Amino acid sequence: MEMPVRGLTAAEARARLQQVGPNEIPEERPHPWIRLALKFWGPVPWMLEATIVLSIILHRTADAVVIAALLLFNAVVSVLQEGQAENALALLRERLPVMARVLRDGQWQQVPARELVPDDIIHLRMGDVVPADVRLAEGSVLLDQSMLTGESVPQERGPGQAAYAGSVVRRGEATGTVTATGARTYFGKTAVLVQTARTLSHLESLIFRIVRWLVGLDGLLVMAVLMVAAVDRQPLLAVLPFSLMLLVASVPVALPATFTLAQALGAKDLAAHGVLVTRLSAIEEAATMDVLCTDKTGTITDNRLSVSQVRGYSGHTREEVLGVAALASDAASEDPLDLAVLEAWKAAAAAGGGLPRPGQAQVLVFHPFDPALKRTEAEVRVGSGRWRVMKGAPQTLAGLVGALPPEAAGDLEALGAGGQRVLGVAAGPEGGPLELIGLLALEDPPRADSATLVHTLQDLGVRVMMLTGDTAPTARAVAEAVGINGPVCEAGVIREGGDAAGCGVLAGIFPEDKFHVVTALQKAGHVVGMTGDGVNDAPALKAAEVGVAVASATDVAKAAASLVLTRPGLMDAVEAVQESRRIYQRMHTYILNKIIKTLQVAVFLSGAYFLTGRLVTTPFLIVLLLFANDFVTMSLATDRVRPSRRPARWRVRYLVLTSGVLALLLLVEAFLVLWGARDVLHLGWPQVRTVVFLMLVASGQATVYVVREVRAFWRSRPSRALLAATLGDLVVVGGMAWRGILMAAVPGIVVWAVLGVALAFMVLLDLVKQGFFHLERQAAA
Repeated sequence: MEMPVRGLTAAEARARLQQVGPNEIPEERPHPWIRLALKFWGPVPWMLEATIVLSIILHRTADAVVIAALLLFNAVVSVLQEGQAENALALLRERLPVMARVLRDGQWQQVPARELVPDDIIHLRMGDVVPADVRLAEGSVLLDQSMLTGESVPQERGPGQAAYAGSVVRRGEATGTVTATGARTYFGKTAVLVQTARTLSHLESLIFRIVRWLVGLDGLLVMAVLMVAAVDRQPLLAVLPFSLMLLVASVPVALPATFTLAQALGAKDLAAHGVLVTRLSAIEEAATMDVLCTDKTGTITDNRLSVSQVRGYSGHTREEVLGVAALASDAASEDPLDLAVLEAWKAAAAAGGGLPRPGQAQVLVFHPFDPALKRTEAEVRVGSGRWRVMKGAPQTLAGLVGALPPEAAGDLEALGAGGQRVLGVAAGPEGGPLELIGLLALEDPPRADSATLVHTLQDLGVRVMMLTGDTAPTARAVAEAVGINGPVCEAGVIREGGDAAGCGVLAGIFPEDKFHVVTALQKAGHVVGMTGDGVNDAPALKAAEVGVAVASATDVAKAAASLVLTRPGLMDAVEAVQESRRIYQRMHTYILNKIIKTLQVAVFLSGAYFLTGRLVTTPFLIVLLLFANDFVTMSLATDRVRPSRRPARWRVRYLVLTSGVLALLLLVEAFLVLWGARDVLHLGWPQVRTVVFLMLVASGQATVYVVREVRAFWRSRPSRALLAATLGDLVVVGGMAWRGILMAAVPGIVVWAVLGVALAFMVLLDLVKQGFFHLERQAAA
């Protein structure tokens, strides 16, 4: 099939783009009104709506109106925050475009895949995601369509056949014409290349388990309240709204908004440091990561290969070895190794000899690099004869040539010990024996920042494990240069089911081995990060808790990873670890505060009812309390915190123990305030309920500041948003209590007294907290 030599012009492409639209699937986002309506559907809204109905039945219309207004306000705030978070993530996705090689105006150029139009001429190669439906004209490719069809066996496609959008090029190269784009492609919406689908993280799972336990505890207390009410012959309709609000108090109403906001802000901060987030849960998982598996080439090293030494055997010259290696290289692949060999050949003098060399030989068939075979190979014609030429791992070629020259073993050890990558070069006439004619040593020095990277991650408690296809001596030299600790192990350890957890370096590894490394480390109890750049790295990137695609990664690797680096090297991954630990600290504060306040509110309100036979607050005031606390809870997503120096670990035992002790002290505070209001000041029950409400708000604010800092609460400055939320809560609630707005009025001196008691208990809570956090740090050490 003959290909056009110029492709479309830029003007033709622009006109067609306006006609057919961009090559993308429009994202379907529910209408804002629908999203708002959904906020009134679910267990928590149902409880609040039942309370509104019961309030109307009891002729407490004012309470019903205010609760409905608060429910509406919370729904609107949630929708607005989620919308802002989605807009922020949409901007981040725009920074991660899929690029396509397209022929425009007679020149090959890179353009965003979304700008492709029908009749564009594009070129596909190994590692690409097919960006649109294409009719192939030249070349052949092996396509993996498992993402689209579920078929695990790749399909070979050649001239005249179709390659569908979303397929992955596993092998080969081809050129073809775009036949369909966007939603008009064969598989339509399944062709979305990079998604930010949100999955439930370990942190959220833990929170929901704790919440279920709290709801269960509140359920028991509610049953006890209803039983006592029945014994005292109190009207069920009077107690039922109160019971419903006890259950609502244990449900994390602000959890979705807090998580969404914290993750979106974290993603924006990381984007400013060159890290794009494609799976939000990875921001949290990176906080617990304790092992980072990393490539050598292009990650630890500069990936700027150059031929440093050449060894020729059996009388073959340096130029002959380079000439054969150049024939087994392809400039179009843009492989750094091939480019280094071709550059060295061009710089060398073209010498004669009995071996084929560029300019003298015609390449008939070229087999690109296959990670499984670890070599490239070509069939060439020299005059009337045919030759096989290849370059690859010396160990691989040794199995093809029969035996290495005697001096080759010593050269391999000497060259590899210096940290150089060693390639074997072999040639032989068709049908005849192959001969190892020489070795090439390629130098790829460590990046200037690699040693700092390794040292910084180790200081943060993250062990760096280097995975490389190079020989053990080469890997050892690079590892020692950058400070990677641990023994150098051969890849056979993994293939034989051995334990890789104790290795610092795995040498001679295949890309498919990386997946087994990840799963082996996970089975050993580690939280694993994995870096990668190629199509064969995708399974490992997907399996790791934190998959990191480096700046030069293929589209497939970027789609499989959860973090994508936009700058060379791995230094930006350090910021990802630190940012994730900041989010962990914020969520740690959230969980501690939620457990403590649930225990305090549920046990206090139920216990006070058992002791006095009266409801010490109203359903309306409980709802108002929840919304007052939500302002501070959501502002935790912006709190200024210090990342921990070690990987985060959720130690539920200490979490529950600390929460229980602090909640016990808050119960002492609550019953002390109740006793003071009723028996010392002799306030009426409406005023007592106001005092109780004010105390619960003030103690809730104090608890946040106590648990947000492992040291004394005054040792770090909170964010402005958190301080503003607290100040606003106390001013508004204090003013409402003093002026009698929506509650019975109490004297100003009582308001200040309640705030003073909350401050005193805040200091006491902080002293106790420091002791428990100290024990937790000792246990973690």
